Amino acid sequence: MTKIEWDKLSLEELKSIQKEATKAISSYEARKRKEALAAIEAKAAEMGFSLGELTGGAKPKGPKAAPKYCHPEIPAKTWTGRGRQPNWVKEALAGGKALEDLLIAK
Repeated sequence: MTKIEWDKLSLEELKSIQKEATKAISSYEARKRKEALAAIEAKAAEMGFSLGELTGGAKPKGPKAAPKYCHPEIPAKTWTGRGRQPNWVKEALAGGKALEDLLIAK
Protein backbone atom coordinates (compact mmCIF):
# COMPACT_ATOMS: atom_id res chain seq x y z
CA MET A 1 0.00 0.00 0.00
CA THR A 2 1.26 3.42 -0.90
CA LYS A 3 2.10 5.80 1.92
CA ILE A 4 -0.06 8.92 1.76
CA GLU A 5 1.41 12.28 2.70
CA TRP A 6 -1.60 13.63 4.58
CA ASP A 7 -0.04 17.05 5.24
CA LYS A 8 0.21 17.79 1.54
CA LEU A 9 -3.48 17.14 0.76
CA SER A 10 -6.05 19.90 0.54
CA LEU A 11 -9.19 19.93 2.64
CA GLU A 12 -11.22 18.96 -0.45
CA GLU A 13 -8.97 15.96 -1.10
CA LEU A 14 -9.14 14.87 2.54
CA LYS A 15 -12.95 15.11 2.57
CA SER A 16 -13.13 13.18 -0.68
CA ILE A 17 -10.96 10.41 0.78
CA GLN A 18 -13.09 10.39 3.92
CA LYS A 19 -16.29 10.08 1.87
CA GLU A 20 -14.88 7.24 -0.25
CA ALA A 21 -13.58 5.44 2.85
CA THR A 22 -16.97 5.70 4.57
CA LYS A 23 -18.66 4.31 1.46
CA ALA A 24 -16.12 1.48 1.22
CA ILE A 25 -16.59 0.58 4.90
CA SER A 26 -20.37 0.48 4.54
CA SER A 27 -20.10 -1.68 1.45
CA TYR A 28 -17.69 -4.04 3.18
CA GLU A 29 -19.93 -4.38 6.24
CA ALA A 30 -23.00 -5.03 4.07
CA ARG A 31 -21.13 -7.75 2.14
CA LYS A 32 -19.96 -9.41 5.35
CA ARG A 33 -23.47 -9.22 6.82
CA LYS A 34 -24.91 -10.92 3.70
CA GLU A 35 -22.23 -13.62 3.84
CA ALA A 36 -22.92 -14.28 7.52
CA LEU A 37 -26.67 -14.42 6.95
CA ALA A 38 -26.26 -16.83 4.04
CA ALA A 39 -23.99 -19.08 6.12
CA ILE A 40 -26.45 -19.10 9.03
CA GLU A 41 -29.42 -19.79 6.73
CA ALA A 42 -27.50 -22.66 5.09
CA LYS A 43 -26.65 -24.18 8.48
CA ALA A 44 -30.26 -23.87 9.65
CA ALA A 45 -31.51 -25.48 6.43
CA GLU A 46 -28.94 -28.25 6.82
CA MET A 47 -30.48 -29.00 10.21
CA GLY A 48 -34.05 -28.85 8.86
CA PHE A 49 -35.09 -25.39 10.00
CA SER A 50 -35.60 -21.97 8.53
CA LEU A 51 -33.87 -19.00 10.11
CA GLY A 52 -37.25 -17.51 10.97
CA GLU A 53 -38.24 -20.61 12.93
CA LEU A 54 -35.07 -20.44 15.00
CA THR A 55 -35.25 -16.73 15.71
CA GLY A 56 -38.97 -16.57 16.36
CA GLY A 57 -39.63 -14.56 13.20
CA ALA A 58 -41.91 -17.17 11.65
CA LYS A 59 -44.18 -18.27 14.44
CA PRO A 60 -47.02 -20.51 13.33
CA LYS A 61 -50.32 -18.72 13.61
CA GLY A 62 -53.31 -20.31 15.23
CA PRO A 63 -56.73 -20.52 13.65
CA LYS A 64 -58.37 -17.24 12.72
CA ALA A 65 -61.13 -16.17 15.11
CA ALA A 66 -64.64 -16.72 13.80
CA PRO A 67 -66.88 -13.67 13.37
CA LYS A 68 -69.18 -13.10 16.31
CA TYR A 69 -71.10 -10.00 15.19
CA CYS A 70 -72.49 -8.87 11.84
CA HIS A 71 -73.97 -5.69 10.43
CA PRO A 72 -77.79 -5.84 10.70
CA GLU A 73 -78.32 -4.80 7.06
CA ILE A 74 -75.09 -5.96 5.40
CA PRO A 75 -74.29 -9.48 6.70
CA ALA A 76 -70.94 -9.52 4.86
CA LYS A 77 -69.63 -6.94 7.35
CA THR A 78 -68.52 -8.92 10.37
CA TRP A 79 -66.44 -8.50 13.51
CA THR A 80 -64.86 -11.11 15.77
CA GLY A 81 -65.31 -9.02 18.90
CA ARG A 82 -61.55 -8.61 19.20
CA GLY A 83 -59.63 -5.41 18.71
CA ARG A 84 -61.12 -2.04 17.91
CA GLN A 85 -64.80 -1.85 17.12
CA PRO A 86 -65.52 -1.20 13.44
CA ASN A 87 -67.36 2.01 12.61
CA TRP A 88 -70.58 0.15 11.84
CA VAL A 89 -70.56 -1.31 15.39
CA LYS A 90 -69.93 2.11 16.91
CA GLU A 91 -72.73 3.62 14.83
CA ALA A 92 -75.19 0.86 15.81
CA LEU A 93 -74.36 1.29 19.50
CA ALA A 94 -74.72 5.07 19.21
CA GLY A 95 -78.10 4.50 17.51
CA GLY A 96 -79.44 2.67 20.54
CA LYS A 97 -78.69 -0.96 19.67
CA ALA A 98 -77.04 -3.28 22.16
CA LEU A 99 -74.02 -5.35 21.23
CA GLU A 100 -76.16 -8.48 21.75
CA ASP A 101 -78.45 -7.26 18.91
CA LEU A 102 -75.51 -7.64 16.49
CA LEU A 103 -74.67 -11.24 17.44
CA ILE A 104 -74.61 -13.71 14.57
CA ALA A 105 -77.52 -16.12 14.95
CA LYS A 106 -76.36 -19.74 15.20
